[in-house]
Amino acid sequence: MHETIWFLVVGGVFAFMGLAATTFKRLPCSAAMFYLAIGFGLGPHGIGLLHLNVIANAGVLRIITEVALLVSLFAIGLRLRVPLSDALWAIPLRLGFVAMLVTVPLLTVFGVYALQLAWGPALLLAAILAPTDPVLAHEVQVQDSADVDLMRFSLSGEGGLNDGIALPFALLGLALCADHSANFADVFTRTFVGITLWGIFGAIAIGGALGWATTHGVAWLRTRHAQALGLEAFFALGLIELSYGIAQLAQTFGFLAVFAAGVAMRRVEHRASGEQSARETIGTVVADDVTATASDPQKAHAFMAESVLGFTIELERIAELAMMLIIGNILATLHGPLFTWQSAALIAALFIVVRPLAVEVSLLGSTASHPQRRLMSWFGIRGIGSFYYLTLALEEGRANDVEPLIPFALAVVTASVVVHGMSATPLMDWYRRLRRPNG
Repeated sequence: MHETIWFLVVGGVFAFMGLAATTFKRLPCSAAMFYLAIGFGLGPHGIGLLHLNVIANAGVLRIITEVALLVSLFAIGLRLRVPLSDALWAIPLRLGFVAMLVTVPLLTVFGVYALQLAWGPALLLAAILAPTDPVLAHEVQVQDSADVDLMRFSLSGEGGLNDGIALPFALLGLALCADHSANFADVFTRTFVGITLWGIFGAIAIGGALGWATTHGVAWLRTRHAQALGLEAFFALGLIELSYGIAQLAQTFGFLAVFAAGVAMRRVEHRASGEQSARETIGTVVADDVTATASDPQKAHAFMAESVLGFTIELERIAELAMMLIIGNILATLHGPLFTWQSAALIAALFIVVRPLAVEVSLLGSTASHPQRRLMSWFGIRGIGSFYYLTLALEEGRANDVEPLIPFALAVVTASVVVHGMSATPLMDWYRRLRRPNG
């Protein structure tokens, strides 16, 4: 009977979302808010089907979250169809690197002086909350590979970059938590600088090389020998897992490698298709002869990239559902209050002060317009990436240091899902109306 109820609940959610997805796009709410509420309702305060404990189940939850992030990061990279030499890349790079360097110190200082945390836990909390979310930001991300809007492109690129870049900050925080008497300068030099430099550049090289080589290899087999046709889903999953696995073995940032692999696949397609969009290159696909399109030398790269993108976007939606159900259920089983004056102060500081300041510093001298800057300042969505680093800290850190951070992290994620989810549709509608006269 228990399994039957699960089938009914999950099947009902999938069917409802399949029917209501278009409606959600017009409402001042997001699917993530709906999933979060369902997850809460599945807990002890509702029908009591699911009782997840973030401390006891940290290892399993970390793996599930890791998979969700990998799919989303690859899908984001595959959406960004702009040459690497294009100036459009400058802003996401600034947001990914400079904004991170501003956000982490500010949140750390806030944690020490406002939340009364020690320096190690304060830095760890800052690292947990620093990455913006690549999974929940559908409304503000690029909509497809032909979308080159500066604001959406920048937020998408930032989400693809900073989930990996947050890792050295988390490791530094864990190192300080493990040894409270450690000299900060020694730990910084030993733990942060070397890991960060190799982690970033090594991951980009590994992911980029794998994405380039495998995409060219599959296209060559298809166009020259009519082999390796179909099963784009297997190819996508294989490239994601290989990029992440090799990057991890090489002690680099696996999330960044997967993002780079998606960017590399799209770059190969863009070079092959030229100035035409991928969809224009593919043209009309005859249902009875898909293999002719897949093996056509003029269309093979575009067909492969768009097929893989379509598959990963569907996986991304399922990952969003799974992760929000999990977080919602954890909220229902959490001991103690979620929203206190400390967590409210943290939310306000991050959303109203730290994020806007980090964006403004990052965009000094950029070509972004005032409305674009304001929207980028507001849409620093926190979600799955923060939850991943929370579970990682629970696995690797000491309970006395990490467990007090749980309510803070979950309060920020919950507030972000609700506040950003409610504001995304009206603000993006305003942005589209603003830009319409300019073409």
